[in-house]
Amino acid sequence: MLISIKVFGQERILLFLFLFTTSVTGILDENGSLLMPEGKRSATIIGDISLGGLFPVHHEGVRNESCGKINHDRGIQRLEAMLFTIDEINKNSTILPGITLGAQIFDTCARGTYALEKSLEYIRGFFSSLDASEFVCEDGSKAKAKHHTTPVVGVIGGSYSTVSIQVANLLRLFKIPQISYASTSAALSDKSRYEYFVRTVPPDRFQAKAMVDLVHAFNWTYVSTVASEGEYGVSGIEYFQQEASAKNICFAATLKISAKSSKAEFDSVINHLLKNKHVKVVILFLRVEDARGLLEAANRRYRNGQFLWIAADGWGTQEAPVKGNERAAQGALTIELQSTVIKEFDDYFMKLDPHMNHRNPWFREYWEEIHNCKWPNEKTPYTDDRILFCTGNEILSQAKYKQETKVQFVYDAVLAMALALDKMIKDDCPVRNKKCPALLKINGEKLLKQYLLNTSFDDGYGATVTFDESGDALGRYNIMNYKLNRETREYGYDKVGTWSSSLEIDLDKIVWPGETKDIPESRCSKPCKPYEFKHVGENGDLCCWICMPCQSYEYLKNEFKCEDCGPGRWPTVDRKGCYDLPENYMQWNTVYVIVPVCLSGLGIVTTLTVIIIFLRNNDTPIVRASGKELSYMLLCGCLLCYLMTFILVTKPSTLVCIIQRFGVGFGFAVIYSSLLTKTNRISRIFVSARKTAQRPSFISPKSQIAIASILISLQVIVTIIWLVLEPPGTRLYFPNGRRDEVILKCRTEDVSFLASLIYNIILIIICTCYAIKTRKIPENFNESKFIGFTMYTTCIIWLAFVPIYFGTLNSFQVQITTLCVSVSLSATVALGCLFAPKIYIIVFQPEKNVRKLTMNSSLKKMAASTLNNSENPAELMKLNMQNFCNHFSSINVTTTETETDKESMTSL
Repeated sequence: MLISIKVFGQERILLFLFLFTTSVTGILDENGSLLMPEGKRSATIIGDISLGGLFPVHHEGVRNESCGKINHDRGIQRLEAMLFTIDEINKNSTILPGITLGAQIFDTCARGTYALEKSLEYIRGFFSSLDASEFVCEDGSKAKAKHHTTPVVGVIGGSYSTVSIQVANLLRLFKIPQISYASTSAALSDKSRYEYFVRTVPPDRFQAKAMVDLVHAFNWTYVSTVASEGEYGVSGIEYFQQEASAKNICFAATLKISAKSSKAEFDSVINHLLKNKHVKVVILFLRVEDARGLLEAANRRYRNGQFLWIAADGWGTQEAPVKGNERAAQGALTIELQSTVIKEFDDYFMKLDPHMNHRNPWFREYWEEIHNCKWPNEKTPYTDDRILFCTGNEILSQAKYKQETKVQFVYDAVLAMALALDKMIKDDCPVRNKKCPALLKINGEKLLKQYLLNTSFDDGYGATVTFDESGDALGRYNIMNYKLNRETREYGYDKVGTWSSSLEIDLDKIVWPGETKDIPESRCSKPCKPYEFKHVGENGDLCCWICMPCQSYEYLKNEFKCEDCGPGRWPTVDRKGCYDLPENYMQWNTVYVIVPVCLSGLGIVTTLTVIIIFLRNNDTPIVRASGKELSYMLLCGCLLCYLMTFILVTKPSTLVCIIQRFGVGFGFAVIYSSLLTKTNRISRIFVSARKTAQRPSFISPKSQIAIASILISLQVIVTIIWLVLEPPGTRLYFPNGRRDEVILKCRTEDVSFLASLIYNIILIIICTCYAIKTRKIPENFNESKFIGFTMYTTCIIWLAFVPIYFGTLNSFQVQITTLCVSVSLSATVALGCLFAPKIYIIVFQPEKNVRKLTMNSSLKKMAASTLNNSENPAELMKLNMQNFCNHFSSINVTTTETETDKESMTSL
């Protein structure tokens, strides 16, 4: 360097950074003079305060070219929108009164590095605005500015996120605020990196959420994604994937298109998408150039209608991607920011004259492109093959012009910056003076943080502009459907829905790929039935599954798992939960209860009738001869057995179960203990009579009652031990392993119930043996025969009961009914065989209820028996009769009729 510059503070660092950067880019010549870079054209408005502008006037160049063809929608229209807005502000006396707003607008050629190079011009203006006294030359003299340029106080742009990121990194060093009208990358919301960046459009995270809601609304669970290389495409797809994963949306393929893509690369993407036939929906976060390339590749593969494209605003409602690819794009759903057509801008733009529009150096090139002509004596790239010359008199018709959707956002960005400047200047310069220090040197940090971020206004075209803490605008989108208009037979975009934190869609307006109204499917596996769950493979792909049925007793805990409802519960019809199964027990209105209850009731009435008859004839020979004490005990046992039916058919509870377990065995014990005591007494009496005249022991009524009570108490002890070892209560029983039926039963096993009756079985067996043993007793003492009949029948009943009871374990109603009937039959057999003959005589043949008939018959039989066994019949007859009479005498039986009535029959 030939000059030495002394700078103090932060500006020295920035100056050296600027000198280094411009040297590298060739802006400084070898003498240190600042030169404009090659291609220095800019759209300019001279003003007191100047705004910078960055627009993709040209497409990105191919091969080694910096710039490509003119971008007539995103470039020229947006640029003219900024110029139009500045004109409107300058005509408005309420905004920046007395101050003219100017502009210096550069072409970015849709490239970040190219935009960064152009942005250095704003930095040049920044340094030219510095106080010259801060710089000292080598000879000690004060430096003088060689060039005076109005510094920019803020920059409008860029369009692509990659451009805005590069520019934001530079502008933040010099505290120059930047407002983008189209950059939607979520990374730009990071204020630690992009402190001076704000935008009038929402970040891509809102757009990604809108796209996820759209996919989720149509139950598309398996999709592919294609993204452009760069911040816009990559970050957009990342946000989409994050939101989609939360809603169980899976990805068959995640593809990326490079910045310098070729036809072969686009063909490869289409081939990759075609590999998975289950996937119809493809999510696109593409720049417009890449969207067009992909549709062209689909056309080349003749795959029109194969895919449903869901595209972000990079495609939006532009004609560029779909022109010539209408059939491949048909049915696509695209996302576009909600915006309003500014009618005044249409009027302004339609009146632009290429001969008079000197402030826009690219407008003549736009005129060439839109009218397919070339200007004479002007060499413009990409026009060599054109034959027609432009005259400037061509008509800009509606067929060649349609307002671009971001025009309103450009308008809002310029207006927001102007309003912030207006408020700051009003605060800092109460008296409007162009020499006001605050106006001469705008404080960018103050402008941004105190005014711009706090700006909120209605733009007059239906939009409210406001910024959140990250400098982002709120997300509001239109859902567009690209389809064929059946009336005009022309393809176009039709609004079918909106999104503003939630989705609203008009399904009837959508035409799907293939010009059908049937919603396409995009899933790896078909939905499972309500009773099936999704079995996911080892790879954990939640969108590809095999439907497997739940067990009949399971409910769907979630779509990937069934869970047992638990004992006593059953899944609902929709398998979303469980309910408590009704507990089954004996119902009084069923035949299973009515029949045994009727039998039991009849038995109770009969038993009570017998007891009453016996009580009324308590002193008659028949009653006395039957052993009335044991008879009454036996009748009580029968009554207990009949009453047990009512307990057995009652709903189980702890108390009911105690009574059941105690009552059945106790009732049987009373019956068979009485019978055993009676048969044992008869046996001992007649055996003793044949051998000796000595009276047998323990044959008195009191002794008989004591013996029977001891036998009964043994059953009571067994039952108490059983209740201790197996505490009473209720349980739920599932017959035959079935889970859909719940039976409420007493908490005891069937085997243990049978075991508790073993003692009664022993009594029955012993009674039967005694019955057999005493079967030849004299006719008048033949109650033993009836006891025999009772025991034989009882054995048959019990032998039939056991297999039936255990064979009906799965039918609790049959089982309980069988038990009730068996208990009642056992009591009925005892009642009928033992008491029916006596009752018959007492009621219908009372003349036979006398001592004479009984005694005579007895003595004759015994005498005949003795004579038949003696060598001297006369002597033996005499001897046996004497012994027999002595025997009965020993047990208080006399030959008088009165004593016989009282004691002889009682002895039996």
